[in-house]
Amino acid sequence: MDMPVKDNAEKNKGFAIVVQPDQAEGWWQPVPANGYTEVRVSRRNDPRVTKFSHGIQEVAPGCYVRDHSHEANEEILFFYEGEGKVVIDGTEEHKVGVGTTVFVGPYRRHTFINTSQDKPLKFAWVLMPGGLEDFFQGIGRPRVPGTPAPEPFARPDNVLEIEKKTVFAPPPSKPVNT
Repeated sequence: MDMPVKDNAEKNKGFAIVVQPDQAEGWWQPVPANGYTEVRVSRRNDPRVTKFSHGIQEVAPGCYVRDHSHEANEEILFFYEGEGKVVIDGTEEHKVGVGTTVFVGPYRRHTFINTSQDKPLKFAWVLMPGGLEDFFQGIGRPRVPGTPAPEPFARPDNVLEIEKKTVFAPPPSKPVNT
């Protein structure tokens, strides 16, 4: 006898997570991005989150997220404040601003540049599968919402080791222009 659809749906019902403003784990980011990131949903919220991680990031005026790629991850970004540009594979340049969505697949190098000198560039990101939260924690400093940003600080000396242990593809043998 087939199980009624309603009973099957109830049996297989997923879970839900609600994260309010300033409730997420966050880290101040080193140069060249400065700003901060918050990991809003990941396995850190609940170990049942296994297929992605999601967060927000703010890049300080005139700063940028350095050129990088992910070995086995796809990334979706939605820009909701500020203006800037994304450079893909070192040559393909696109303006980004409020309402822009960017998708990058594995091994597509990308950088995000805040072209404003007085306003932050803010975006939401989803990384599939997840793991970006481990990188942010490894290179950043814990952030308490409402506290002022620290003075710009350098990336840790072992940043390449941190990247290798997380979600990043090895850097190219020849630097890519940014």
